[in-house]
Amino acid sequence: MKRFAQLLELLALTPSRTRKLNALTQYFREVPDPDRGYALAVLTGALTFRNVKPALLKETVLAEVDETLFAMSYDYVGDLGETIALIWPHHGAEGDLPSLTDLIELFNTTSKSDLPKLIAGLLTQAGINERWALVKLATGALRIGVSARLAKTALAEMSGVDVQEIEEVWHGLKVPYLDLFAWLEGKAGRPDIDQSARFHPLMLSNPIEDRDFEKLDPREFSAEWKWDGIRVQLVLGGGTVSLFSRTGDDIAAAFPDVVENVHGLGVLDGELLVGRDFEAGSFNALQQRLNRRVASPKHLRESPAFIRVYDMLFDGREDIRALEWTERRRRLEAWLAANPQSRLDLSEVLRFSGWDDLGRQRRQGAESHGHEGVMIKLQSSPYVPGRPKGYWFKWKRDPNVVDAVLMYAQRGHGKRSSFYSDYTFGVWKGNEIVPIGKAYFGFTDEELKLLDKWIRANTTAAFGPVREVKKELVFEVAFDSAQESTRHKSGVALRFPRISRIRWDKPAAEAATLEDMAVFIGAT
Repeated sequence: MKRFAQLLELLALTPSRTRKLNALTQYFREVPDPDRGYALAVLTGALTFRNVKPALLKETVLAEVDETLFAMSYDYVGDLGETIALIWPHHGAEGDLPSLTDLIELFNTTSKSDLPKLIAGLLTQAGINERWALVKLATGALRIGVSARLAKTALAEMSGVDVQEIEEVWHGLKVPYLDLFAWLEGKAGRPDIDQSARFHPLMLSNPIEDRDFEKLDPREFSAEWKWDGIRVQLVLGGGTVSLFSRTGDDIAAAFPDVVENVHGLGVLDGELLVGRDFEAGSFNALQQRLNRRVASPKHLRESPAFIRVYDMLFDGREDIRALEWTERRRRLEAWLAANPQSRLDLSEVLRFSGWDDLGRQRRQGAESHGHEGVMIKLQSSPYVPGRPKGYWFKWKRDPNVVDAVLMYAQRGHGKRSSFYSDYTFGVWKGNEIVPIGKAYFGFTDEELKLLDKWIRANTTAAFGPVREVKKELVFEVAFDSAQESTRHKSGVALRFPRISRIRWDKPAAEAATLEDMAVFIGAT
């Protein structure tokens, strides 16, 4: 455990991607199985504990520490793991903790009623950095600037195996990845994964910029609408069906209306939407289902799901990813004709004479149907996992903008834990301001310092880590769309809000009203 704690500390404290990569590579090279496999699972979010939750850890600490002191400390530090590591009052001989493998076994097998005693004993035995690592391990809330892709890149550096090959087998592997490390170290062959019955890394697009159009020949590209749902991969195994999110999470249980009503053999790429007769409903309606592990009868009845398919990776058991987009599209159309479906719809290919014509359709689609924009795909492009340059582009609609008033601010996490960096903002409803969204990006580090200073000087009330402020500062907020919502006091929810400008110059009285938001809701 000591070595894992040292790794987490280094990863959290260094901003350098190169240093993080070197540390991960060294760890995977030197630490034996199965500890390194469990560490990999923790770092990539593949390991969770059913009974060890942040609330249980907090209760364990509050049994030993004054509640007010803990609240003040947590408010100042901004990170639960760091707060517990610093405030835990008992210190033992700091002997060796169990190995990472043994700790995971303890967390998995100890009853919920006995967990507080176990955790208290471990915290007392551990040093400060180990206490912090214990909390991170137990909750899975690492926040140390390490992505799954970086961890896989470290495996590639360790072994000399291309990261793309690792991606190809990744989602068919099981913790603690013994067969993976045996392969990477040349002790065994590549893990035998059924290529037609597991998740495959997706091909992603790049945002298109104005200067790109000068270099791209429109005759070499096709275009489709950018649908306002979530990207999914449907794996049809000829009797078995799997449904994955873009990150490889299995979401089949939440969408039985899809997986129980599709058939055939192949791997399809598309957009998960809700609505009847293939008429897509709002993203907000889809989001109600995304927030549940299992679909409720009400959601199945009121928001039936379907997939708008736009690509094909496997035609039957044949891997067709190396084929050009035009041939994959032809195969997809033929497959759907041979396998009629009630929950699969083919994405429309748009006809356009040039970039100006496509731009006109893009604007009309956003105004009339709420489309997110258009996807532009090179007709000769193979299906390449990752984000290759020059193949697929997304041309999103111009963002909506509204002037809103800052209402509340909350401390951030990680390197932002000392700053008030999470902002709730609202618009006028008569003589009061009602919240419409929350954002924590879109500003520079220098602007963050100025905002933090303003918030501290204009706080009117405190609610734990949250500060209510004078309703005087205006943000220009950009967002993709607005929808009606019964969960918000304003009745409005914004999708992907971000701070586009701080309007130091604008009086709060001139901010938008709830009536102004109606035009955005009507546009979606």
